[in-house]
Amino acid sequence: MDNTDTLTINGETTFFKSQRNEAEDFDISELFDDTSLDDLTIRKEYDPVNKPIHYNSSGIECIEAIEAMTENMSGRIAPHAANVLKYLWRHEYKNNGLEDIDKAIWYLNRLKKRYKEVHK
Repeated sequence: MDNTDTLTINGETTFFKSQRNEAEDFDISELFDDTSLDDLTIRKEYDPVNKPIHYNSSGIECIEAIEAMTENMSGRIAPHAANVLKYLWRHEYKNNGLEDIDKAIWYLNRLKKRYKEVHK
């Protein structure tokens, strides 16, 4: 199972893919000699509904990128463009990434067909 760790510094949270197996909080200052890090903690959080790891990349939510990308698109092509982005976004986090690339290509071909129909 993929997990997401969060790192919070001065109230700003960053999400990253977990490399640890522990489920509890730990004091990151244990990893460093600098005791000024005492207030810094990392907590493993896995939320497959609200923050699945395969839809988070560099602190950006896939849904936010999709919304920004499709905001002004025609309703006839927006769903296909959204799915292209979604499958490309998550392909490296899935067991069969090549399948997600194939799905993205399928939606891209459909997007191209719809685009041609809309812009005759």
